[in-house]
Amino acid sequence: MYWRRVAELPGWLKAVMLGQLVSAAGSLAWIYLTLYLVEDRGMSPQEAGFAAAAYGVGLLLGNLSGGWFGDRFGLRRAAVASQLTWAAACLAMPAVPVAGLAVLAAVAGLCGGATRPNLSALVATALPADRRREGIALSRSASNAGFTIGPPLGGLLAAYNFSLVFIVDAVSSVVLAVVVWRWVPPATRVVAAQATGVWRAMRRDKSILVLLLAIVVVDTVYRQLFATLPLLLRDAGSPAVAYGLLIGASSVVIVLLEAPLAIRLRNHLSSRVIATGFALVGIGLAVLGVWPALAGAAVAVAVITAGEMLYKPTATAHVADAAPEGMTGRFSSLYAAASISGMFLAPALGGVTYQHHPNLLYPAAAALALTAAAVIYVTQPARTAAPVGS
Repeated sequence: MYWRRVAELPGWLKAVMLGQLVSAAGSLAWIYLTLYLVEDRGMSPQEAGFAAAAYGVGLLLGNLSGGWFGDRFGLRRAAVASQLTWAAACLAMPAVPVAGLAVLAAVAGLCGGATRPNLSALVATALPADRRREGIALSRSASNAGFTIGPPLGGLLAAYNFSLVFIVDAVSSVVLAVVVWRWVPPATRVVAAQATGVWRAMRRDKSILVLLLAIVVVDTVYRQLFATLPLLLRDAGSPAVAYGLLIGASSVVIVLLEAPLAIRLRNHLSSRVIATGFALVGIGLAVLGVWPALAGAAVAVAVITAGEMLYKPTATAHVADAAPEGMTGRFSSLYAAASISGMFLAPALGGVTYQHHPNLLYPAAAALALTAAAVIYVTQPARTAAPVGS
């Protein structure tokens, strides 16, 4: 049934997902940015950190603003423009003087961040409500499959010539832009709603605002997997490669299982699926609190990955379902920004807590995720697709 349903997707959507895989496999610049700035451009670690932070700020602003451009000028056109400007920024990186690198990094983050909400909105608007979760899960799977290829490829290129990292990233981004422009039909563009603003629409449906706040909380604690788990394993005496294997295995599981799981659960209430995903994240973090060792981390990562596969595609579709006509891009932007908030909050909050109260970090994170699960279970309206034949 899984492959039959994949085959039933519009041809242009399958082409876009293939383009996403290529683009994700070439998404190397942001991974190796700090190392490049220090080794090739002679920046100090502090200067490189500020430039990377500028990229992060641009990324957040791009996620917030990208959907507005998509609703205003068309999701297809906005996605293509953001990919091409990102490619231009990648090609400019080796040529720009050191003094301008932080500004260029911020511009690159802005352009790169704008792509995500528009692609999510394209998928959401292309599919009927009963297929949005699986479509978004498939889109995520394509990107995750590319991400499993990218870091090793980038490491090889960086060892030979760092400039190749930016060239490959630019070329892969142009490939996605060409695919979107060539195969996405213009009819999928959304006409911007004129009657109301996004904040007024959100005030009418406060449950979405509650969900977005819950996503900020859960993303912050979820990203302790990347912010503080490496420190926990180091202090437990585990080699760095063990952490890499855990995260790599998590990515493989997501690629293989997230989309089939979304298909299996497509007729379940989205609020229940999201709440269950949040709860699994909380349980996984609780495991780390009581079993701070490699074996405990393996169990925790498995449970948290299961939670991620439940809540991420479902919450993305849930927000798109709630968007008024012509606002899918803007609602997707708000969700995209909330869903990367942990990239900024997790290292700061987790690092301080781990340094001063290491035994408190994971129990507190677990409590926050479980509280978010309870809030979503109680407050979210019943949004589910109409049952369809299997």
